[in-house]
Amino acid sequence: MHYDVIVIGSGIAGLACALAAAPARVAVLTRGAFGEDGASRWAQGGIAAALAPDDSPSLHARDTLAAGAQLNDANAVRRLTDGAPAAVHWLDRIGAAFDRDGAGYRLGREAAHSRARIVHAHGDASGAEAMRALRTAARAASHVDVFEHHRAVRLATRDGGVRGVAAIGPDGAVVFAANAVVLATGGIGALYRYTTNPASADASGLALALDAGAALSDLEFVQFHPTALAPAGGESGQLPLLTEALRGAGAVLVNGAGRRFMPALARDAELAPRDVVARAVWAELERGETVWLDATRAVGAAFAQAFPTVYASCRARGIDPAREPMPVVPAQHYHMGGVRTDAFARTSVPGLYAVGEVACSGVHGANRLASNSLLEGLVFGRALGQRLAGVASAARRVDLDVDAADPGEVPADVDAAIRDTLWRHAGLVRDAHGLALAAARLRELARAAPPRSAAAARIAVAQRIVEAAARRTDSIGAHHRRDAVAAQAG
Repeated sequence: MHYDVIVIGSGIAGLACALAAAPARVAVLTRGAFGEDGASRWAQGGIAAALAPDDSPSLHARDTLAAGAQLNDANAVRRLTDGAPAAVHWLDRIGAAFDRDGAGYRLGREAAHSRARIVHAHGDASGAEAMRALRTAARAASHVDVFEHHRAVRLATRDGGVRGVAAIGPDGAVVFAANAVVLATGGIGALYRYTTNPASADASGLALALDAGAALSDLEFVQFHPTALAPAGGESGQLPLLTEALRGAGAVLVNGAGRRFMPALARDAELAPRDVVARAVWAELERGETVWLDATRAVGAAFAQAFPTVYASCRARGIDPAREPMPVVPAQHYHMGGVRTDAFARTSVPGLYAVGEVACSGVHGANRLASNSLLEGLVFGRALGQRLAGVASAARRVDLDVDAADPGEVPADVDAAIRDTLWRHAGLVRDAHGLALAAARLRELARAAPPRSAAAARIAVAQRIVEAAARRTDSIGAHHRRDAVAAQAG
């Protein structure tokens, strides 16, 4: 099947790219139902943009660089923050219903932002609303064909570049050919015991890129959100997110004794960068404390209306957040590393591009600023789509010889072993001894995995993450190791 552009993934970055690529013919491949199987729809916090009179893209950039420990690519940050207002207006124009007040967009403030610049939709359903608008627009776009329940299993290469994708669909294997293939597959949360990501965020894009020979960067920079709803038992996997906007609205963190601990640790207390807050929560838990997010005074009776998604998650657990505090635990939330890309979203392999969380453009540095993730997908996805609009494959149609065999699923015991290993030793707090143990355990798993299997591919990505963390630990001093590596939790 021949297209001009193939987009693997149907989250915010993939659909922004696909829509902007008109009139090029675009195939969107998605493993599950269209627009439903990625992390974008779960985003609660919103989209950051300098829209207020007292704000500017340069201030937004300053905050982004500060949160990223100044390890960001400054040019990428400038492109992101300069493009933010237009991206919000574009999403508005295609039908996203953002929250408003008498002055226009209702802007909230979140951790590490110096201004109120977060645009929300339906309180804490920003990702779901953005995806609804994008999904509706893509369905109506004559240049976009959507292939649901198609799992990409191999990138097809020819003459030193990527020229297509082999996928497994409802009717078996199918090969899609094009001059441009875009990875928009999301993150790596499913590799950790606790995550706010859905199961589909399993590093599949990194595995595809690695198999095709693409360079990966900054894999050690993994962000942990400080406030996921703590599990009631021993379950693992996706935990409900308790949005950062709750702390922006005045919710506070307390331990089992009811004592706030953040004011003594950071000037901005609960609104400190996520890595600072997450390490503090982790430290309390390591001391045997229970940690609670208390919004009873700050939000109280308005909770159900102001934060309906969080309210529903809590009520499902028998918690009334309007009247009682919510138990929290840190959880893997975002990956700043990924497939290395340049200013044009190109990877090191010709014909292969990457946008969104799977990409490493350097825009987030060591620690992503809150509400810059949906923004990144919009700004960089649209920019890539506009650049690919003129791509034409008709003159270069080629037959592709690619292994389209089904690599199978990752066995449950292997999946659990990867999650446990990364959570224990390459998670919120790391040291050289723990990383060595992780490397040894992953080598053991790799020896037992069948070649070219889904298990082997996932283990290979986990190994790269551990190796990157170990190199960073060895190469920088204790202060930076703690702040920019040992606990990348922003």
